[in-house]
Amino acid sequence: MAKLFFHYSTMNAGKSTMLLQAAYNYEERGMQPYLFTARLDKRAGEGQIGSRIGINSAADTFAADTDLFQRISGLTRPNCIFVDEAQFLTKDQVWQLARVVDDLNIPVMCYGLRVDFRGELFPGSAALLALADEMREVRTICHCGKKATMVVRRDENGTVLTGGEQVQIGGNETYVSLCRKHWREAVGDRAPES
Repeated sequence: MAKLFFHYSTMNAGKSTMLLQAAYNYEERGMQPYLFTARLDKRAGEGQIGSRIGINSAADTFAADTDLFQRISGLTRPNCIFVDEAQFLTKDQVWQLARVVDDLNIPVMCYGLRVDFRGELFPGSAALLALADEMREVRTICHCGKKATMVVRRDENGTVLTGGEQVQIGGNETYVSLCRKHWREAVGDRAPES
């Protein structure tokens, strides 16, 4: 039975690595995975899913106006759909992926960020949290050793930013994953002293 999965975390938790490994497992068994990534994220190259550890794979791209159900319906029966940078999906696109699961009986594995640098849900992540059949947190750690659940955005001088557009593509030079306590300290909202 096909399901809609959402694997979520902060930056640098290994989500893309996990996606590429899972897709490889399908290929190794003679199955046909189909990969998508957000068109606006070109860090690994146009139409590429890249991992910090150096592995990558070609992928189809989606933009906000891509009808994913229509695109997937036109494919020669893939065994699984993989979506990287799922936070950039629209609410409608998450519903389209749910239709792929329900109507085409194809599992869909989405990987993405849960919250932005302001601690707010991305629209695609919010829809996935509402609609996914299964959710799995991909864990990474803060510099203190606690689980990182938040991310801060820094400018070119390393100053933590608390405002700006929700979407700004970047990697380690721009974003740092932190636990909630250290995120609050970084953005100037110190935790109460005990």
